[in-house]
Amino acid sequence: MIRAGLGIAIAVFLLYHFGARAIFQAIGRERPAYFITAVIIYTLGQLIPAWRWQMLAAIVKVHGAFTEFASYVYIAMFTNLFVPGLLGGDAARSIYLGRRHSRMGEAVASVVADRALGLIVLFWLAAFAAIFLNFAALPPAVTHPVIAVGAAAMAGYLASPLVARLIHLMPGPIRRAGGIVAPYLHHPLELIGPIGLSLLLQVELAFCQFVLARGLGLPFGLSLFVLCVPISNVFTSLPLTLGGIGVREAANVALFGMAGMRKDDAIALGLLWDAALMLGGLAGAIAFVTTPSPGSTGHPGKE
Repeated sequence: MIRAGLGIAIAVFLLYHFGARAIFQAIGRERPAYFITAVIIYTLGQLIPAWRWQMLAAIVKVHGAFTEFASYVYIAMFTNLFVPGLLGGDAARSIYLGRRHSRMGEAVASVVADRALGLIVLFWLAAFAAIFLNFAALPPAVTHPVIAVGAAAMAGYLASPLVARLIHLMPGPIRRAGGIVAPYLHHPLELIGPIGLSLLLQVELAFCQFVLARGLGLPFGLSLFVLCVPISNVFTSLPLTLGGIGVREAANVALFGMAGMRKDDAIALGLLWDAALMLGGLAGAIAFVTTPSPGSTGHPGKE
């Protein structure tokens, strides 16, 4: 409730400070064909994390059809519309996969690894973009922390085999938590495929917002979105507000504003993306009603 309230408060402040009328006029400029295209690309793009999760689950010996993992990803999207944060969707994925294969521990491990790897690659891409794609001349106050986080994530990835060997020396709670993801720490090279899919996913998310911007008639190139969207996603990944609402719009104002985008357009772009995420999540209702309940041993569509 606090996170939802904070997100709404930030959004209301931005609407008040930069002019709600101008922002809603900007939203009204969005051409429906572009908005629908962005929603479709985002929704179909969720097959990428489904494939990534399938590969990560196979490392801990949980094997299933790609359609199964895709169904659970879409169910998680639908769940996240009603449960604050991403934890609800991740819990749903763990329960569906774990009960379906009677391997709950391994299912939880695969979901934790999937979420962690997605964030790590997000940090890498944001740092790479801040170093090599900073055509908008973002200030050091923005780029340096992003680069530092990306470097720390890379150091952690490279040191993962060493960390795995030290797990047994750690205190009980940390040892138990580390044991969940130990198979991934021992074999970082097996994560190359999922890492590539994570990079593809982040570029796809940047492209979706590029399409929305084109629908608004904004003349900015794709490279700007490859730079700004990952950095914005780093901030929205922090558990501050519900679904990153408010934080995303504030990040858009700061990042795209430095590239010359009008503040009302930047906020409108963020709100349109929020709407696209919500519509994409609603598509998960189809998977929710056609997939057996977590306790069922049947195949999707059958009880």
